[in-house]
Amino acid sequence: MMARAKQDPEIGGWVSECLMLEHNNSIEHLSQLTASHEVVYLDPMFPHRKKSAQIKKEMRVFQSLVGSDDADKLLPVALNAATKRVVVKRPGYAGFLNEQTPSMQLTSKANRFDVYVKAAMNG
Repeated sequence: MMARAKQDPEIGGWVSECLMLEHNNSIEHLSQLTASHEVVYLDPMFPHRKKSAQIKKEMRVFQSLVGSDDADKLLPVALNAATKRVVVKRPGYAGFLNEQTPSMQLTSKANRFDVYVKAAMNG
């Protein structure tokens, strides 16, 4: 996906210069990044559900492979790694990560983006 994005004439240069994709344990990796990125975006996979219906079989299998939901541990290390913002994508029904109220929220029909502001964005 990144290779294809880099080839796009409209956004390819920006993707090459500004985005980086790494395969790591998120909590361990973010713990090593102290104030090194302006924005950290988190998209945790398995928020706690209030519904009694089971999730789809494919997702249950995937969840069993990935492990338990430890998304609450992501927010403190992300806040430590970001200099300006941490943005967290959540379903509308999900609680705040680590029970920490965001500075602001952007909402859509299915999702919510919790924004934790640390400093003003310049430019």
